[in-house]
Amino acid sequence: MSYIYDILHTRSMTYAKTSDFTQEQQELARVAKALAHPARVAIIQLLASKQTCISGDIAAELPLSRTTVSQHLQELKALDLIRGEIDGLTVCYCLNIELLRKVHAQFTGFFLEATSNGACGSGDGCAC
Repeated sequence: MSYIYDILHTRSMTYAKTSDFTQEQQELARVAKALAHPARVAIIQLLASKQTCISGDIAAELPLSRTTVSQHLQELKALDLIRGEIDGLTVCYCLNIELLRKVHAQFTGFFLEATSNGACGSGDGCAC
């Protein structure tokens, strides 16, 4: 077949692969990706400690520029991990506690399942 067909076929196979995973697996992966940056972890921890926060306050408390903090806030907001309300010229951000509880339960279940088998433990020799 043609080179272009091969490229298009490969791309369509790549995109289709995510649909082969469960909705929960896809959700966990999206959240894990969002939390894979320490700035986003720091933002969530800051919001948790203050319950609500104005965007300018977040930038003042992190070693990042206001623009960079804004980009990280948008990433978290896109997944609905945080919510923002416009108040005049500022945006007040807060955590989506309901979603964070759901994510907590999903990750807890994931790690319990991954560690409950005991086939390869730190003290045991791995059968690999």
